[in-house]
Formats: sequence, structure tokens, C-alpha cells
Amino acid sequence: MMFNPYLVFFILLGLTQVSMANVEENPKSTYIIRMAKYQMPAVFEHHTRWYDSSLKSVSGSAEMLYTYNNVVHGYSTKLTAQEVEALKAQPGVLSVWPELKYELHTTRTPEFLGLGKSDSIYPESDSGSDVIIGVLDTGVWPESKSFDDTGLGPVPSGWKGACETGTNFSASNCNRKLIGARFFSKGYEATLGPIDTSRESKSPRDDDGHGTHTASTAAGSVVEGASLFGYAQGSARGMATRARIAAYKVCWVGGCFSSDILKAIDQAVEDNVNVLSMSLGGGMSDYYRDSVAVGAFAAMEKGIFVSCSAGNAGPSSFSLSNLAPWITTVGAGTLDRDFPAYVSLGNGKNFSGVSLYKGNTLPGTLLPFIYAANASNATNGNLCMMGTLIPEKVAGKIVLCDRGVNARVQKGSVVKAAGGLGMVLANTAANGEELVADAHLLPATSVGQKSGDDIKKYLSSDPKPSVTILFEGTKVGVQPSPVVAAFSSRGPNSITPEILKPDIIAPGVNILAGWSGALGPTGLPIDDRRVPFNIISGTSMSCPHVSGLAALLKGAHPDWSPAAIRSALMTTAYTVYKNGRNILDIATGKPSTPFDHGAGHVDPIAAHDPGLVYDLTVDDYVNFLCALNYTDDQISGLTRKEGSCKAKKYSVTDFNYPSFAVNFQSTGGSTVAKYTRTLTNVGPAGTYKVSLKSETQMVKVSVVPETLTFSQRNEKKSYTVTFNAVGAMKPNSNSFGHIEWSDGKHTVGSPIAFSWS
Repeated sequence: MMFNPYLVFFILLGLTQVSMANVEENPKSTYIIRMAKYQMPAVFEHHTRWYDSSLKSVSGSAEMLYTYNNVVHGYSTKLTAQEVEALKAQPGVLSVWPELKYELHTTRTPEFLGLGKSDSIYPESDSGSDVIIGVLDTGVWPESKSFDDTGLGPVPSGWKGACETGTNFSASNCNRKLIGARFFSKGYEATLGPIDTSRESKSPRDDDGHGTHTASTAAGSVVEGASLFGYAQGSARGMATRARIAAYKVCWVGGCFSSDILKAIDQAVEDNVNVLSMSLGGGMSDYYRDSVAVGAFAAMEKGIFVSCSAGNAGPSSFSLSNLAPWITTVGAGTLDRDFPAYVSLGNGKNFSGVSLYKGNTLPGTLLPFIYAANASNATNGNLCMMGTLIPEKVAGKIVLCDRGVNARVQKGSVVKAAGGLGMVLANTAANGEELVADAHLLPATSVGQKSGDDIKKYLSSDPKPSVTILFEGTKVGVQPSPVVAAFSSRGPNSITPEILKPDIIAPGVNILAGWSGALGPTGLPIDDRRVPFNIISGTSMSCPHVSGLAALLKGAHPDWSPAAIRSALMTTAYTVYKNGRNILDIATGKPSTPFDHGAGHVDPIAAHDPGLVYDLTVDDYVNFLCALNYTDDQISGLTRKEGSCKAKKYSVTDFNYPSFAVNFQSTGGSTVAKYTRTLTNVGPAGTYKVSLKSETQMVKVSVVPETLTFSQRNEKKSYTVTFNAVGAMKPNSNSFGHIEWSDGKHTVGSPIAFSWS
């Protein structure tokens, strides 16, 4: 039997939502209308005629921007507030939601993950090259060597997509690696006006760099001798080098709009995106209100693996995006690679920092040093904002700037414009000891908060402070690694506390991947440097790692569902270093928790052979929605089908997720919680025994049965976990534990988070 191609489709964006429905100067705003297609009157030959008739009944001038056929049934249009109310009263209208704006969450990785020395586990088979990864982002720079199609066979026969033409882009820009490229801008233009083609290409072409970076991280071809100005020198390659890429441009200079995103998902499914993976974040709205979650649900129904970035709002609690349980939510960790650049003070003290600067070096002698706050009349002069530095006080000196508000690289350009020779960028409490390297426009390095505070003490105490910066290139083997990035968004889950999020972490700090030729590595307009590869950070970078790894798993195990793939990645993830100590959180310097790292750091070698998986069907997800007490219309908005929850008891605790989040009341409430799970054998016959770990004595944990025996592949066995709170904890307290099943070869692990409210 021929293996059907499938798409791992992701939207690698980040994602705060802003309602665009209240633009006072424009009486009409964009809305997404979801229709109950099953209620269409028989008089209409086609659902689009029904949509049009419904719309025309409330507005004589409104026109449909998009119609949606796959992920939702409905359309988008521009309406006044009065027209919206009239439309809501029309028969067959499930919901009318305002347009939402999303923002982007903005090499050595294969070796760090163990792929470089273990490629034989994921052989270069035909099935692997039939996997298509769709990327919803800022488009693609097709000339990048990461999209070279040498050695790839014909485009998979099931592919129904296209290579659309537009500004600076033609069908010939696609090949057997980059097999599809589309762009979606009607929602964006309906809100912000026509795209200025002098600033950005109205086509799939990537003028931003973010989309090229994420696509090449997921599935870029092997490129020898890649680097950024000599930093991170080596072979650049995506996670799934033989997978195909389909680019869907949904993000523009002014942001990414939900009507465009939803249409791109809809089109990707039509293109035969058999695996949909999204790294567009869905914010914190209820699942039925969130376009990304709605689109992801339809993708999941069609066997599509959905991967999204967790967001860059860490280390605050409850800061996660993309919380739907049919989305794999990915946080960010570090690699074992660094780019050291030391601050050497006139008093002989040295402080470690990081930098990707490449250019004219500083003089070999110490230079005058000044704190930006003392070289400005502005109240926020310490931040080196544009126009705040006094050139007479800065010229010929190195300037210490505090991190925050404006872009790190912009601070350096402000110092340079004022005549400064270099910059030391100091973290504040918001970023702690997290160091992110940048390709600055002048000699500069970034230091942690503690070093920054010590350097400021020197500046305030020495009458003639002096400094220089020493650049040391690339260093590998840095330990401990990984650590959880401070910016990586954190749990608990703000929508469904019983579902532990994030799911997993993956490399997301200082990642080298392909870049757009339209702008420099800093992205600043004054940066006229052009590079084929760039090093950037964010959960937008960690997400495509997991999307590419999911493509590898799908190629190796074509029959696995999206839930099985996620389970394999989660239950084999690691939470301790080789020395047995727990993975650290850079934000605190202490061990990280499941609210930071989820199930742990991804391990693709172990994930290939997980032994057992926690699988889920579409019906399981519908039962989950019933357990949330969603109304029939809210569920129909997700499933696109008529139906209601049956007259039975539904429980979120029976949802077959690979992790556990248990919530107790600090006073009163139930003290016992029971969770049921079912494991499916995807390996050889064997007997698995359970083991338990817990940080707290306040909860007694028991599992029945304690042993599961599997005699054949795909056999299913269930177990029940009872959590009994035997002591009181303070409100807003958390503790953690772990459940493992092992047959001596495979270890199937699940994190537990206990919370008291």
C-alpha cells in the first residue's frame, strides 16, 4: 500500500490578542461569522449562496472577505455594530466574533538533540520525504540554501497546493523542497488598508526573516559551512531534512489577523495538509472563541499534528498561549552553546556576557565608561531610547544601558548614533540572569542582572571609570544545559487548570537558521548588512523544532495519531541532567517545575521507541468539551456538526492526557481526586510496573493496578490514579510529582502538578 503524504503544519507565531472591532474612526470592523451548515434551507443550492443571502439581509454593501469550508463553516466580512446585532438574530448563525490581531513570538541543535549521531533511527526513507510541513508565518525567502531540493524525489502525489505569484515572487520560486507558498492579506488590508509594496512584498516572499528562520529550523536542507559572521560555524540543518515545506504568509508589518490565519489553515487542509501544525498562538480566550484553537481542532480531526509556541511572556505565572489540549504547546530552553564576550573593568574585575558582534574591534586600551542615566536628561535615560542620550556626554565612550522597553539592538544603534564606541547591556530584575546574544551594530555585550548591578556600583564609585569588551567567539559544551529560558511562558493553565501546560520544551535560545535577504540580522532599518543565516531566540524557535521532530516520528510511524506523537515526545522527555540534578530555570537559578518545562525537554531518540502511548480520538476531545459544560452551539462551532452531549457524566479527569494537574481547595472542597488513563502498546509485548515520586507528604498517591501486561501491539490497558489530600496547604501553593511505567527498557513518564486555591 502506498504511504499517503501528510503535512505537519505549524503556525510559528506568538500571540497576544487585541480586538480590532472597536476602531472608532471606521464605523465598520471585520468579523468572522460561523454558520450552522447543517441548518441550511433546502432552497439554496450551495452554502455560499446561503451565506451571501444571510449577509445581504442585514447589509446591502457588505461583501465577504473569505469563505471558510474546512476548519469552520462560515465567512468573514466588515460590518457595523448594528449590522452585527441584526446578523446574530439570523437563523443558522452560530457566532459572530471580532477580528483579532496576533503578534510573532519572537546549527548545533540536531547534535544537541542526539540526531547527528543517530540518524539511522530515522532513516532517509520515502515516507520521510512524503511528510509536508506547512508553516504559517511571515512567508519564505526561497533563495535560501536551506530550501535546496537536491536529492529529493518528486513532489508527493497527494499534494494539492500551489505556488502563488505576487510581488517579487513567481511559481518558479518553488521546487521539490519548498513545494507550496501562499499569502493571505484580505483581513489585514480590511483593517489597516492596502499593503504598501514599497515596504513589503504582497506575495509569499519573506521580508521579515522570521518565517524563513522557522521553516528552515523545522525542515531545512543540510547546508555546510553555515554561520552568522563566523559564530556557530558548522552544518545548518532542520530537524526533518527530507520533509517538504509549504509556506503560508499570514503576518505583515502591522501584525497577523485572525481572518487571514483561519483562511490559511482552511486552505492548508484543502491543499491536503494531512498534518496541520500551528505555531501561531491562540492567546487565552476560551477554545471556541479562539480562531487558532478552532482551526487546530479541525486539523486534529484530519490527523494533523499541531505545534504552537507557548509565548514569550515568562517568567510570570499563567502567561501561556495556545492552551487547547489538541495543540502541542512548546516552551523554550537553551543549547550547550554560547557566544562569550567579557566586560573588563578598570579595577581589574571581569564579567561574563554574550554577543554576536562582528566588525571593527575596540582599541586595545581601556575606554571611558558612563551609565546612560548619567548621559541623559530623560527620566528613562537608562534605557537608551531613541533621542535620549546627550552626544557630548557619550562621544568616545562605552555606555551601560539597561534592558527593557525598546529592542536590545536598537539601544546599541542609539549609542552609536550619539557617538558612543560600545555598549554594555545590563539585565534588570525582569530578565534576571538570562542572556540572549545579538548581532549588534557596534561593539556590545549583554550581562545578567547581578553583573549589571556590580558594574553600576563601580560606575558610581570610581571617579574615572573605564572598560573594554573582549569577544571570544563560539563556545560549545556549556553546562548546565538545557535550562528553561526566562522569557518562556509559564503555567498553570488559565483556561482548564486540569490540563497541565506547557507540554514540553525544546531549543529556543540563540538558534541559527536561514534568514531573509531583505533585511539585516538586527531587523533595524539602518542595518544594511545581509546574511544567509541568523541567530535569534524565542518560543517561535522552539516550536519548529518540535514540528520537525513530529514530522520525523510521522515518517517513522505513519499510523500514529497526533495524540500518539505528542505522547511519545512527552513521556520520553527528560527533566534531569546526566548528573541526576533537575533541569534549572534561568529566571530563578533553581530547579524548574512542570509549570515551566511541562513533561520536560524533548528527546527525539527516546521518542522514536516510547513503548506505550496515551492516545486520543476525536470523540475523546468532544467528550472533553462536554466536560467543560460547553453549549451545543459552542461545540458545533468547533466540530462543525450538529449534536449535543449525551445524558451521561463527563469528567475532565478522564481525559487521556499524558500529564496530570490536580487541584484542591485550601479550605473545604473535595480532598480526593480520581484520574483514569489508558495506555496503548506500540512496542513489543511486556509487563510494565508503576513507580511514584512526590515532593509533598500532603497528598497520598495510589495507582490501581500497579502492573500492566501487554501481549500484543496496539493492546490497550487502563489504570486509575487516586490523589488523596491528607493535609492543608496555603492558598496558591504548588507541589509536584511524577508517575512512571517501566518494563525495564522503556520508561513512560508523566508529570504531576498539585495546586491549592
